[in-house]
Amino acid sequence: MDFLVLFLFYLVLVLIGVVTVCICSKTHYLKGVVRGGAQIISCIIPKCLQRAMPKLLHYLFRTRNHTFIILHLILQGMVYSEYTWEIFGYCRELEFSLCYLLLPYFLLIINLVFFTLSCVSDPGTITKANELLFLQVYEFDEVMFLKNMKCSTCNLRKPARSKHCSVCNRCVHRFDHHCVWVNNCIGAWNARYFLLYLLTLTASAATMAIVSTVFLVQLVVLSDLYLETYIDHLGHFQAVDIFFLIQYLFLTFPRIIFMLGFVMMLSFLLGGYLCFILYLAATNQTTNEWHNGDRAWCHHCRHVTRPLSADTQVNRNIHSHGLWSNLGEVFLPATAPYERKKN
Repeated sequence: MDFLVLFLFYLVLVLIGVVTVCICSKTHYLKGVVRGGAQIISCIIPKCLQRAMPKLLHYLFRTRNHTFIILHLILQGMVYSEYTWEIFGYCRELEFSLCYLLLPYFLLIINLVFFTLSCVSDPGTITKANELLFLQVYEFDEVMFLKNMKCSTCNLRKPARSKHCSVCNRCVHRFDHHCVWVNNCIGAWNARYFLLYLLTLTASAATMAIVSTVFLVQLVVLSDLYLETYIDHLGHFQAVDIFFLIQYLFLTFPRIIFMLGFVMMLSFLLGGYLCFILYLAATNQTTNEWHNGDRAWCHHCRHVTRPLSADTQVNRNIHSHGLWSNLGEVFLPATAPYERKKN
């Protein structure tokens, strides 16, 4: 029964991780995978639940709520509880360095600070009071962002790189995306907090995965288990191989193995998404611009009578000013009007 509960728990965590990546990346391939999975699930789930599912999904992903914040804290608490009760105690018996073992807790504290800041900080809400200021921050490229455009919902002029968030019902300056895990938009004013939150979350998952792996390896080495032999189903003596070791460790430490599998999967998922966010920061793009950029340029090219020059095609991202300047803009958002920057 314990194995069944652990397996179901692990399966739920995997599904949550995959859905999160699909929501964050918004690529057509992953959307297709999600649609295919939805069709398979529709054959299993009863009709009454299928009718309730759209309302539930709308509540979870199209309205502001604290569901994913609570889920985030619960999952983080469960992982750290398992690490404290199992890994930390065993590693202390094996005389692991205390600084090495306390590193995940240090990363947890920093992560919770930036998680809180990502949740509560203003992403850069555009209002009547600051509308004119934001209109002067970035230059309009006349492709994705056109001059004299108005938000039909807020009835405000749309600054370059801004977007109206239908979930938060507000226009956000340098809009990146709406993140359900922090129940907030990610924009110019809180992108730095979100980046550091993602960095520390990835680092904490990777650190726990490394500590758990080192513990299991050292356990095998100290017990000389890899030198042992076992009798197979035919009655022959066989040397212990990697598959036998994994089975033995799974039966001996099932919760540790499940936790290790989860944090390893989480490290790869978060690590991939972190690399994507760092790429966007290094090139001074937002997720919204990356997702809609090619489509906007194709639409623009169809309406241009003369061929675009080579310089225009190469320098499509007019907001990129070099690696260090782009990274600096994440931590110190641009506030000076672009006319002043040109001078």
